[in-house]
Amino acid sequence: MDSEALLYDADVDTDSRTDGLRIRPGKPYPRGATWDGIGVNFALHSEHAEKVELLLFDHREAAEPSAHFEMPEKTGPIWHGYVVNLRPGQLYGYRVYGPYDPAEGHRFNPNKVLLDPYAKAIGRPLRWDDALFGYEVGDDREDLSFSTKDSAPYAPLAAVVEETFSWGNDRAPEIPWEDTIIYETHVKGLTKQHPDVPEPLRGTYLGLASDPIIDHLKDLGVTTVQLLPVHAKLQDRHLLQKGLRNYWGYNTLAYFAPEPEYSTNGPVTAVRDFKMMVRSLHDAGLEVIIDVVYNHTCEGNQLGPTLSWRGIDNYSYYKLNPEDARYYMDYTGTGNTLDPGNSYVLQMIMDSLRYWVKEMHVDGFRFDLASTLARELYDIDMLAPFFKIIQQDPVLSQVKLIAEPWDVGPGGYQVGGFPWQWAEWNGRYRDALRGFWRGDDGLTGEVATRIAGSSDLYERSGRRPFASINFITAHDGFTLQDFVSYERKHNQENQEGNRDGHDHNLSTNCGTEGPTNDPDIIACRERRKRSLMASLLLSQGVPMLLGGDELSNTRRGNNNPYCQDNEIAWYDWDLNEREQKFLRFVQGLTAFRREHPSFRRRHFLSPADAENGTGDILWWHPSGREMEREDWDDRDLAAFGFLLRGTLDERDEQGRLVRDDSFLVLMNQGHQAEEVTLPRQTNDLENRTCEAWSLVPELAEMLDVAGPFDPGTSLSLPAHTLVALKAER
Repeated sequence: MDSEALLYDADVDTDSRTDGLRIRPGKPYPRGATWDGIGVNFALHSEHAEKVELLLFDHREAAEPSAHFEMPEKTGPIWHGYVVNLRPGQLYGYRVYGPYDPAEGHRFNPNKVLLDPYAKAIGRPLRWDDALFGYEVGDDREDLSFSTKDSAPYAPLAAVVEETFSWGNDRAPEIPWEDTIIYETHVKGLTKQHPDVPEPLRGTYLGLASDPIIDHLKDLGVTTVQLLPVHAKLQDRHLLQKGLRNYWGYNTLAYFAPEPEYSTNGPVTAVRDFKMMVRSLHDAGLEVIIDVVYNHTCEGNQLGPTLSWRGIDNYSYYKLNPEDARYYMDYTGTGNTLDPGNSYVLQMIMDSLRYWVKEMHVDGFRFDLASTLARELYDIDMLAPFFKIIQQDPVLSQVKLIAEPWDVGPGGYQVGGFPWQWAEWNGRYRDALRGFWRGDDGLTGEVATRIAGSSDLYERSGRRPFASINFITAHDGFTLQDFVSYERKHNQENQEGNRDGHDHNLSTNCGTEGPTNDPDIIACRERRKRSLMASLLLSQGVPMLLGGDELSNTRRGNNNPYCQDNEIAWYDWDLNEREQKFLRFVQGLTAFRREHPSFRRRHFLSPADAENGTGDILWWHPSGREMEREDWDDRDLAAFGFLLRGTLDERDEQGRLVRDDSFLVLMNQGHQAEEVTLPRQTNDLENRTCEAWSLVPELAEMLDVAGPFDPGTSLSLPAHTLVALKAER
């Protein structure tokens, strides 16, 4: 085909023809490629482009397009056209013409085939070549001279999709926040090594939807599966050159397309497979939350490739340095930052979110580096348009919204600062509980505040305890097993000289760095693991478990395995007796939390009344009295506890008063056993007498004695131990 042919003919019925295909003006909305049963409407935003060409490819191996059309219409900043007789599965891309002037923020280069930012499926993955860069790659990479190399043989291509899917009776589980237990996991890592998942399904969406995985999640007692990024990602060139791969996925290539690597039969089936996964999880009563990365893209800094947004309209899509537009504002540590202050970029983000709710049926989102979305050029504004639109949107305002409330820019740490509809990863909870169980002194008051729901962060702004997503471990950082096994990170396998990852881990090795056969050290580690997990599941707020922690998974001390797509990061399901015992321990704790509303209240706890001693919570000193003000400053105090009233000042969905047992939770962070005098009474409103204190069975293994214990007597609380006791009446 003549590459110079103009395929739009305004004199022939506003249609253009090539090889039986015709292009018409089409419509500016919706953006992306939309099939209507007859043809496909294409719409692309580029405010500063001078011309846009639509390219059609016959197959994945094609080195050049089989047809290309000049987009016949531009309405506002939207270029659009409608091609008759195209069908789902069609591969396509764009060439966008305009000024190449990096100093002014423009990086148009028609030699580069560009991926539609609204691509619903990746039809062909990227194949790395220097032609993918908009400038001539050479020794002086700062030169940024215009590249004439054609990227058509190497560029990622979009595929037209058919939106129809048989959802049947699929319904969102709509788990109340107070009943939610989140399980953060990775599609591939969870399933890759599971012996009971059929081998063709391991590492895929359908593997996650398989019976062995769903049975495990149900037995574990979690309610909500939070997936690490499933948006289509880029495999970093520098990682591939080292024999590594981007595993986590915080390197987004397309905000509408599911990652094709996790499909079972080629990239285009990823959409169907993802929907089938969600449908199966919903059928099991499990919610699906996805981790989304709208703060930056995979195109990196000024030296990154030109794959999509950069070549379509760099000036509009990214925050550029106002002093030198060759460079990007980087609040993410990845080289660039998307600009949600641009209305069309903001629209892309909102359209993507709605698509994943309405078409893919997800139940919510965890926003990576969410503070970035609140930034104007420099400052953070929680009244930014992004949050206002979320608040009034009839779809997005009804799903679970979780912020990672920080970024790497100035003032980026915003824990407690997000709007009332949002929950937040509570980094202060993580740090307090880690430090406490490591044995750091002076944390008693901070830990008490975090366990009680972090009212200091959320109550004054009208938020509820669910605003606090409590966690000890997450994908970035040590696993729970590694937290009690390593004091230093061991990231040598990342091939960055162990410079990557956090140094401030607040971890302990219990006496030996790494694996050991010493029974005393193993016992210390197991006790601390149980105390950490129990603290998490007995705290007010929403607990989040790191997938694999229940299996005692280790990453061999690697606290930043973002590039370890291998056995380091994949879950090990081959459990020894000790690991099986810990799994049963976690299962028991989640069941206990589910059965007792005292530990998952909808409102913040009221403190004990000074006159009559009643209140939702009473803080207990080991000497046998209520904690006093000066006790909170006692750095030698290693043990303390809290008494939860069984009569809750809350009502269930039927308006009935919620009732529960009264519980005493005791914690000893010290290296020696501590004697604790048990209360003679509960602080319950209706019946404050207590005949005996019985150990909660799920935590009974933490003590050598079984009880029950008489009120007013002393209990020896071992080192590094948390126990819970129930008031018998």
